[in-house]
Amino acid sequence: MQKIIYTLTLLLLASCGQQKSEQTTTVAVSDTSVTVSETSATNNNRTDEHNLTGEQKKNPNDFLPKGFVVFEKISGDLNRDGTEDCVLIIKGTDKKQIITDEYRGKLDRNRRGIIILFDKKNHFELVVKNENCFSSENEDGGVYAAPELSVEIKKGNLYVNYAQGRYGYRQYNFRYKESDFELIGYDESNGGAVIDSEISINFLTKKKQEKFNTNENAQGGDEVFKETWKEINVNRLIKLSEIKDFDELDMSVY
Repeated sequence: MQKIIYTLTLLLLASCGQQKSEQTTTVAVSDTSVTVSETSATNNNRTDEHNLTGEQKKNPNDFLPKGFVVFEKISGDLNRDGTEDCVLIIKGTDKKQIITDEYRGKLDRNRRGIIILFDKKNHFELVVKNENCFSSENEDGGVYAAPELSVEIKKGNLYVNYAQGRYGYRQYNFRYKESDFELIGYDESNGGAVIDSEISINFLTKKKQEKFNTNENAQGGDEVFKETWKEINVNRLIKLSEIKDFDELDMSVY
């Protein structure tokens, strides 16, 4: 009898210890409480925004975070299923980010972000949400013109373009893969009517092309380029959901 009591006591102690070690944390997702283990929450290195992928709603505007408005809406097929998907460029509405410039007057310096939604016929599904990766359209370019952001969909890929007038442009090419968009290409041109240099990087083939104009008297269209190629080191592809600020992406490291 004493053996049975002793065994039951050990089992009860083990059960209490197990319950104590499995503490839980409640996380609110779309107004619905979801309980996850403390260990899972600690070890998850991905952003909270990206953890919401797969969220489904009827209307694209329903995915807007609090304090944001739609700045621009783009449509196009991004997962090659024949259906037009939805890209929202969003912008913050914090009144503290509205400043008065000495020369330009009132300027809205709220940053912008991107939300990518797949059209699933009867609802939209969240793929990527990055709320602050783009600067405001009212940034001060200093001696240069502030770069102008545009986003487009071509042949199933997402292109983020920055045009800077006569100072050139830069373009980022993203492709959908495994619930995110990976940066697979980058192009940069320095100069407007007369191009001084061009750079093209293919992150899939791990090759970089550089072209430099050697005709100092070029008037536009008669540049003479010296072209070089080199292999680059790419350990992993940059994901759209992970980019904190496009202005801080340093392509010169490749």
